Amino acid sequence: MGETKDGVASPDKPRPSSPADHTASTPKQPAAATGDTPSDMPPNGRQRPNTPKRDVDLSVLLTASEKTELVSFVAKVTDNMQRQIVHVFDSTGINDSAIPTRISFWSRLPAHLRDLTLGTPQKRPEARPTTALQKENRNPQIPARTTVNPATGVENPFAKAHEQSASGPRLQELKKEVLLHFKKWQGTVHKRVSDINVKRPEPQGGISSYGSRRGAPPPYSNRNRLRGESNRAFTVETDPNLTRMYPPTATTLLSMPADKRVLLLHALLLLLISLEHYSAYSRILLLNIASSLQIPLRILADDEVRVAKGLSEIARDMVPEELLQKKVEETKSAKKWKVAVASAAGAALLGATGGLAAPLVAAGIGSILGGIGLGSTAAAGLLGAMAENALLIGSIFGIYGARTTAKMMEQYTKDIQDFAFIPVHGSIGQDAEIGKVLPENRRFRIVMCVGGWLTGESDIVSPWTALGHQNEVYAVRWELEPLLKMGNALDTVIKSAAWSTAKKEIIARTSEPNSRPRLSAEITDEHGPVFASLFQALWPVGLLKISKIIDNPWNVAMVRADKTGAVLADVIMNKSQGERGVTLIGYSLGARAIYICLMILAERRVFGLVENVVMMGLPAPSDPLVWCAMKSVVSGRLVNVYSENDYLLGFLYRTSSIQFGVAGLQKVAGIDGVENVDVSAKVSGHLRYQYLVGSILKHIGWEDIDRDRVAQNEAALAVVEKQHREREHKRDSLSPAPEVVKLAEEVEEKIQIEPIRTRARKSRAKKK
Repeated sequence: MGETKDGVASPDKPRPSSPADHTASTPKQPAAATGDTPSDMPPNGRQRPNTPKRDVDLSVLLTASEKTELVSFVAKVTDNMQRQIVHVFDSTGINDSAIPTRISFWSRLPAHLRDLTLGTPQKRPEARPTTALQKENRNPQIPARTTVNPATGVENPFAKAHEQSASGPRLQELKKEVLLHFKKWQGTVHKRVSDINVKRPEPQGGISSYGSRRGAPPPYSNRNRLRGESNRAFTVETDPNLTRMYPPTATTLLSMPADKRVLLLHALLLLLISLEHYSAYSRILLLNIASSLQIPLRILADDEVRVAKGLSEIARDMVPEELLQKKVEETKSAKKWKVAVASAAGAALLGATGGLAAPLVAAGIGSILGGIGLGSTAAAGLLGAMAENALLIGSIFGIYGARTTAKMMEQYTKDIQDFAFIPVHGSIGQDAEIGKVLPENRRFRIVMCVGGWLTGESDIVSPWTALGHQNEVYAVRWELEPLLKMGNALDTVIKSAAWSTAKKEIIARTSEPNSRPRLSAEITDEHGPVFASLFQALWPVGLLKISKIIDNPWNVAMVRADKTGAVLADVIMNKSQGERGVTLIGYSLGARAIYICLMILAERRVFGLVENVVMMGLPAPSDPLVWCAMKSVVSGRLVNVYSENDYLLGFLYRTSSIQFGVAGLQKVAGIDGVENVDVSAKVSGHLRYQYLVGSILKHIGWEDIDRDRVAQNEAALAVVEKQHREREHKRDSLSPAPEVVKLAEEVEEKIQIEPIRTRARKSRAKKK
């Protein structure tokens, strides 16, 4: 493992010094004149063009004391974000003195993924004898702090063996790497905010703590009015959901009028975009600032859409490949020509707008919908090079790097037969390239949605149409044929009489206290009847007889899901999505692919690229250390949606490593920062997730939902449920005679007892 693209060294390489250490140990370089200091370097490590540095003058909005408060406020918010990262690791109770053994993450991925090239290969743990089926479906096995799994309350028979043979980096080393990467981003943001200039003098008489002295005019009197400002009141409503998820940080900037607080948030958005990326950290920072300034989330989301549309218009008609190819043949300095072409393309759009391109002026960049604004010059200063460089804009949206996804697929043709990104809104082509959407549909935030099974090709996109237009949404098409086979197999089993009878039998077994062991009763009370049946292997014989219908398609699809997760991780690491944060949503085996993706990102130390993750009905471990590793690469929300009544998931997962729990059947305990959402009341079967994606996202407070589409999906589910009830009623009305039922029970009992009698006869024969 070498150094990642973000500049964070892996554990087997020397770590780069922090910004503070670099400043203390390295003499000042003349690069300050060119803007190439380490803190100014973009996250992808490329050299910035030698463009003149723009002056960021916000005198029209802030006073000198307000600017000082803003710098302090941003520092406090980022410090709170850092403490939250530390708290996630500390909540597991893991520290160097408590656990002397080291924790490996890559070795706990499925066996068929460990041969992928990751630089220096890590030592594998000693193999234990397992069946071929268990090898294909083995889940990541992570040693617990004790031999008791906190998720199940059951002793883990493999914990001691893992503690003795585990190798790899300590969990504390992962924590240090996360903090190192975060501090580099934090230092860049602090420097950019500190560069803001305020030339407006304080009002006569002075102000103290944003309140005017007696006899002095208030700081926001008419003489300090912004461009376009009027005397009419500007009000915004509070957002209780945003305040609950992102607790406010105290600041005296809250005393500013509502319109100026909204304009300040807009200015900070432009300032963060000027860093030539809009990472997950930047988005979380703005959410915290909006909560602290009592600005509703919808205003920030609408502002992001407006700015994204304006910037994408600049790069609409530019085709840099043709221009660059001609110049490469004529000159040796292709890099300088690339910068010149981009700057010329941007300069052609400037006109007489005072430094802001015409599409940005048309989009109202630098102003808010209320009419007040900063002016074109101030807005251009906030955006920096992004205000005129079309190549930089194309880079942030992933327009010019989209072909890397198609090239990447060639490396995985042996493992992945079908992989592509299908735009859900505003598509201009269905192929394996991200970014092929209409300019008006480009956004600063991208959502990748991964389904779990298919009953038709339309199911690739249809579950995700409930997501609104504030994000750039893509449905991941992967392994079409295996998913269609699995979907048909699941549908066949669900409609069978054997499944209906088995489900009733499981409920009867776990609902009678006198008919189950003590351990099963404890597990049932805490995790539901499905997990109890899974742990005790209490599956009806009739159900096991038809298991061959779904076991093979499920096992094949699970292996393909793991490999799809590896490809998805490479797509994110290579920034095919551009310099934007990624949100991942999936259900069933799609959630499994996301789980593998996050584990690989954690192993490769790729931080700050994933914003939010929602996994529904996840067939993967609920061990807290696994989720701590995943949370290290998720800057925002990490949501586990589970149902204790998902009988189908429990049956399909019965051959896997259940001693580490099942996230799709129970909550993830023992770690903070993971949201557990129990949907047992809505999800009584695994196949319901396909119809309830929008309803579940709405339930967890997702910010961008098409409520009309959610209602349509719920209506479609109601039709399916009605057909199921009619089928069950018809089957019950045609129930066999009591004599036939009794004979079937005797045959089933004989089938269960006969192997025991056979083993007893063989044992007696050996003794003789």
